Amino acid sequence: MKIVHIITRLILGGAQENTLITCKLLAQRGHDVTLITGPAIGPEGELFEQTKNQKYDVMVIPKMIRAICPLYDTITYYQIKKYLKRLQPDIVHTHSAKAGILGRFAADKLKGKWGENLPAAVHTIHGLAFHPYQSKWLNKFYIAIEKAAAKRTDYFISVADAMTEQATTVGIGRPEQYSTAYSAIEEDDFLQPIPDERRKEFRKKYQIPEDSVVLVTIARLFMLKGHEYIIESAKVLSERFDKAVWLFVGDGNLSDHFKKQVIDLGLAEKIKFTGLLPPSQMPLAIQSSDILVHCSLREGLARTLPQAMLCGKPAISFDIDGAREVVNETTGRLIEPKNIEQLTNACAELIEDEELRKKLGEQGRESVKEKFAPERMVDTIEAVYEKLLGQN
Repeated sequence: MKIVHIITRLILGGAQENTLITCKLLAQRGHDVTLITGPAIGPEGELFEQTKNQKYDVMVIPKMIRAICPLYDTITYYQIKKYLKRLQPDIVHTHSAKAGILGRFAADKLKGKWGENLPAAVHTIHGLAFHPYQSKWLNKFYIAIEKAAAKRTDYFISVADAMTEQATTVGIGRPEQYSTAYSAIEEDDFLQPIPDERRKEFRKKYQIPEDSVVLVTIARLFMLKGHEYIIESAKVLSERFDKAVWLFVGDGNLSDHFKKQVIDLGLAEKIKFTGLLPPSQMPLAIQSSDILVHCSLREGLARTLPQAMLCGKPAISFDIDGAREVVNETTGRLIEPKNIEQLTNACAELIEDEELRKKLGEQGRESVKEKFAPERMVDTIEAVYEKLLGQN
């Protein structure tokens, strides 16, 4: 099959890693794959290095950016359309909001040009643009756009059942147009134990004592990622547990704000910041820690949750979107969003009980190994393509 994937930008992020794994495996299976993306603008880092020496092509559209910009968006739309005309793909598979809208509209305009009902349009929902933490008018706007794009979509793939439920509830597509494919993780990197010496060196680099209980958070330092709730709970917990240390992995436009807040609260010795780390260092960061804490207020299904479980670490997460599809009483603790008391109690329980941490971590590993395997995700995606092209 000739397949084009389109994503807004190749920053460090779950949707981007998912897309790169999909392109890599589809190309390895003999399909003709092209990835269209915009520049990786912003403090989040970029993943272009991972596209080198792969069996798929990459095209960059300079004006494709995340923010709404009528001029740039119009230029991007026509550029996508131009590329699709040249490539004549069987499948156009879009990811993320901006690329999802422009890519599907462009594909729809070309439908039937080089074959009946071709190109077929597939969209992966990694997360939804509408959510409870913005104005109802903005939500109505995003829902209206997504409904319009849904009319130009042959099939949807969700990274969690929760995404399908939320989208269909507001009338985006029909239930029979959806399949769930959990966002794949290169599992061997996380399952392989890292030598003690490397973990000790990692802790030493960030001035974390060897005997500390480390609570790690892997997320952009950005609004709605929930770092403020973790800092609030750390104020209380640091007085109870001398050996507790918090590690924030990531960067973003709130980095300076949180660093100043930590200093002002006298928590500089308790809360450490790594800044940006490449994806290759995530297994080291997690295995050098003891508990994963994830307090994002909106996320399709955060990859950091199954990544922690693959490393044998328990996860504490706000009960949002797809989190409950991996986090439960046997793998960690699921808590009410913004509830700092519940967050504090859950962290305290796991800080105190090493045996419980080990038990939850082992159970978590077994629960996610098969579910997040790359081959399983791409099998699901490939079956959708074959169905749309009448090959099965």
